[in-house]
Amino acid sequence: MNFPDNLRYTKDHEWIKLDGNVATIGITDFAQRELGDIVYVEIETAGKTLSAESVFGTVEAVKTVSDLFLPVSGTITEVNAALNGAPELVNNDPYGEGWMAKMTVDSIADVEALMTAEAYSAMVS
Repeated sequence: MNFPDNLRYTKDHEWIKLDGNVATIGITDFAQRELGDIVYVEIETAGKTLSAESVFGTVEAVKTVSDLFLPVSGTITEVNAALNGAPELVNNDPYGEGWMAKMTVDSIADVEALMTAEAYSAMVS
């Protein structure tokens, strides 16, 4: 499985990539494999300010529906509209075209406190 070193990870299998104080969020390669074929992504929290570990959306696979948890506190600024017509992007490219949302983070230190790729890999193996 693929866990890029430039990302941080949560126990709930989300990843976060920081660029200044804007972060991109998605689910990990491990999570998309566990879920199976993703058929729908619902995120209706654009413009909302949420705390860390709040549910910011759901992802629906053939066999289950899973909540998406925000890795850190902040404001959701954008949702990946491409997922509306092509939710399989999450399966095919979880760290690229399959990103879920972008947010302005409240504290960069909160992102740095999340798991490294090495720690996440150890947790899921």
